Amino acid sequence: MTLTESGLIEADVLERVLAAALRSGGDFAEVYAEDRAMTAISLDDRRVEELSSGHMRGAGIRVVSGETTGFAHTADLSEEGLLAAALAASAIARSGAGGRRQVALSESRATPPNDVRIHPAQVAKAAKVELLQRADDVARSTSGSVVQVSASYADSRRRFLVANSEGLLTGDDQVRTRFSVRCVSSGDTGLQTGFESEGLTIGFELLDGDTVERLTNEAVRRALTKLKARPAPAGVLPVVIKSGSGGILFHEACGHGLEADHIVKESSVYAGRLGELVASPLVTLVDDGTAGPNWGSYAVDDEGRPARRNVLIENGVLVDYMWDDMSARKVGRASTGNGRRESYQHLPMARMTNTFLLQGEEDPDEIVAQTPEGVYVAALGGGQVNTATGDFVFGMTEAYMIENGEITEPIRDANLIGNGPDVLARVDAVANDFGMSPGTCGKDGQSVPVGCGQPTLRVTGVTIGGTAGA
Repeated sequence: MTLTESGLIEADVLERVLAAALRSGGDFAEVYAEDRAMTAISLDDRRVEELSSGHMRGAGIRVVSGETTGFAHTADLSEEGLLAAALAASAIARSGAGGRRQVALSESRATPPNDVRIHPAQVAKAAKVELLQRADDVARSTSGSVVQVSASYADSRRRFLVANSEGLLTGDDQVRTRFSVRCVSSGDTGLQTGFESEGLTIGFELLDGDTVERLTNEAVRRALTKLKARPAPAGVLPVVIKSGSGGILFHEACGHGLEADHIVKESSVYAGRLGELVASPLVTLVDDGTAGPNWGSYAVDDEGRPARRNVLIENGVLVDYMWDDMSARKVGRASTGNGRRESYQHLPMARMTNTFLLQGEEDPDEIVAQTPEGVYVAALGGGQVNTATGDFVFGMTEAYMIENGEITEPIRDANLIGNGPDVLARVDAVANDFGMSPGTCGKDGQSVPVGCGQPTLRVTGVTIGGTAGA
């Protein structure tokens, strides 16, 4: 259901607001209206630490005149409130050309990439709290070494519409649900932490079956495994990255550098390199907002453009970037459906959706067996990247030594340090066991949900920032 169908903003009101936005001149005007409901619950050591619900709605109005963009937002969705915001945005972008422009809207619909069976709003908060308590019980019953358990649940429903001066009127209805567990174990090496999370663009059905038990057991296993960890090596070593766990590395190390705003500004290491070999021929990198119920999926982006599958690097060759509408207009091409914003209070920009490396043909166990010495990364944490150079630093939150072609002892948390283009060129084995994971991507002060994925793969050499000699 779009916002016009729910009666929040009528199409004729949108037409008048867009016309008013362009009355003093301008090339383009857009109204983005949003209605969002959110629930967050957290449990820490058997106590509910947070139980909150939120509801926000409002509209952001953008007016573009030449190279100048005017933007204003309001929580007042009355016609008077929208007109005031439109005039404020117009004043910022005003070219002085004057004149009148009529806008006729034609509504379009895009097919959602997933179905929602149980809307979270229909589920009592007590039932959601019970899931968190179940996670606590499962973790503590697994081992006496578990000394702290925290779990969190979150859901959101985000409905929005986009109308612009080109006649576009469309919208989306996005439901997301996420569950996370963090466990702390105590032993001879001190306190160690294990974390596991799952999030999809579906409803409360995410928690059907044994999802809570599965996530909790994995978090406990990680925390207990780290009690036996030895110091991580220091130096350049081959690295095998487990399926689904290293997608965040490629998201950060090369994904941001392929976003069109960095390309247009020539602030990316990948600017001006279309058609060049920028990675190993084994690497095909895709961004796909239609990839089923993954965390970054949607029907249309926040500029009203349909989500789509975009191949960025194909067999090592750079073939395209991720384009939002405004960046695409500057070079005379179409958007790729990658215009995203955190809320109605923000301007859209080029962002990733579900970004992943396609799987290859090798057996993951054989890749390990063919690695005489190295590090096996089972989980990565947060990281950062310089898009201009591609240099990155990432934390390994679960990793093991590879010795004589076998995964052996766990190692303590350490950093992976490298360069995105260099790592892409060093991929020499790609397995057939593709996996995805959810994440939250920050850029220019805005956060949006994304999916990251890859099969098990090997990089011939990455710097490990450990404390033991390599």
